[in-house]
Amino acid sequence: MEDLKQLVEAVHRELGSKLEEGKVADYIPQLAKVPLKKFGIAVATVEGDLVTVGDAEEAFSIQSISKLFTLTMALGRWGERLWARVDREPSGSRFNSIVQLEHEHGKPRNPFINAGAIAVTDAVLSGSQPKEAIGSILRFMRFLAADDDITIDPRVARSEQATGHRNFALAHFMRSFDVIEHPPAEVLGVYFHQCAIAMSCAQLARSGLFLAAEGRNPLTGHRVVSAARARRLNSMMMMCGHYDGAGDFAFRVGLPGKSGVGGGILAIVPGKAAVAVWSPGLDANGNSHVGTAALELLARRAGWSVFG
Repeated sequence: MEDLKQLVEAVHRELGSKLEEGKVADYIPQLAKVPLKKFGIAVATVEGDLVTVGDAEEAFSIQSISKLFTLTMALGRWGERLWARVDREPSGSRFNSIVQLEHEHGKPRNPFINAGAIAVTDAVLSGSQPKEAIGSILRFMRFLAADDDITIDPRVARSEQATGHRNFALAHFMRSFDVIEHPPAEVLGVYFHQCAIAMSCAQLARSGLFLAAEGRNPLTGHRVVSAARARRLNSMMMMCGHYDGAGDFAFRVGLPGKSGVGGGILAIVPGKAAVAVWSPGLDANGNSHVGTAALELLARRAGWSVFG
C-alpha cells in the first residue's frame, strides 16, 4: 500500500509541469470554464485500498466515460440482442462522424463513438420515460461506487443540449434507419444527462472495480456482471475506448480504458485495480493529455499491462 501511494504521488509530481500542454473541450461552454491545471489520480484496489493524490476528490464531468456504464446496463437488459443495433469494431473515424454512419446504413461502428452511445442510450430508455431512465443511470452509478452523493450537473446538461447539434443529426439519421426507437429529443435528453454526471476520481475508480474483479464489486460483494461479460467490456475499452487514439493508448499504457472530454480516464488493471485520472487538457483526439501520460508511467512502473 505504501509503495503504491509513493508511486502515485511521484507520477503526479513529475507531470505537474505539463498541465498547460492540452486544451479544454471549449465546444461545450460549461467545460470551457474548467481550470486547465486540475489534476487528480485515484487507484482503487480489489483488496479495498484507495490511494488518491491531487484533485482526486473533486467532482468533474465524466462525459463519455458514462458510455461504459450505460453499455453495461443495456447489455443487462438486452443481452446479445444489443449487437444487432451497434457493432463492435474500432471506428477509424472521428467520434462524432456522420460520414461513417451514412456509409454503414445507420448502424454505429461501436458503442463508444457518439452514434453508438446514443443507440445504447435508446436501449436503456426502452420501456421507461426519460426521467426514469436518467434516474436509473444515476442509481446505477451510486450503486457501483457505493456513494449516494454522486449527482448530475444540470449546467453541463443544459450546455450540451444547447450545442449538441451534431448529436441531434446522428440521432435523426439513425432514426431514419430504425436503429433507435424513441424520438431523438427524448434519447438525447437522457444522453446529455448521463454525460453530465459529476464524479471524482475516487468515486470513478471505485465504480470501475467490478471490471477488475471479474464482474463482482469487491467492496460490496455484489455481482454486477458475469466474468465473461466483464472480459468483453474490458476488450471493448481496449479496442474502442479512446476513439482514434485507442491504438496509441494500448501501445503506451497496455490497459483497457475509457476516456471523456471532461478530461477523465478510467483504466482497468484486471485482477488488481481500477485507476481514474483527471486532467482537463485534451490532445488532438479528445483524450486527456496528462492523464494518458500518468497512466503510461503508472503502468510501466507498476508492471501493469494486459500484454505481460
